[in-house]
Amino acid sequence: QVQLVESGGGLVQPGGSLRLSCAVSGFTLDAYAMGWFRQAPGKEREGALCISNSNGDTYYEDSVKGRFTISRDNAKNTVYLQMNSLKREDTAVYYCAASPWWTTDGKNYDYWGQGTQVTVSS
Repeated sequence: QVQLVESGGGLVQPGGSLRLSCAVSGFTLDAYAMGWFRQAPGKEREGALCISNSNGDTYYEDSVKGRFTISRDNAKNTVYLQMNSLKREDTAVYYCAASPWWTTDGKNYDYWGQGTQVTVSS
């Protein structure tokens, strides 16, 4: 049974940091590109914020470049998202997802987690 379980969300002040984790099971992590997505209140889910594959390639969407870092530990079957210099507009539900393809389009991701809420507020 495939499972992706996000954790690490919460309330943080502007300028603060959070680290999200995505623990996966039921499939081989190193065979998939892993992406982080988000959906803000009242908005549609965005394209991938960042993507990682087992070759060490990474992609970052412009709005998070230099602030967010994606990493993975294939041995622990876990993907991470380190978020620094958080802004109010980063408030959203964050999802990790797995795709056999290198793609920013969420429609091409086969497996999704349930999401974790990140709220940036003073």
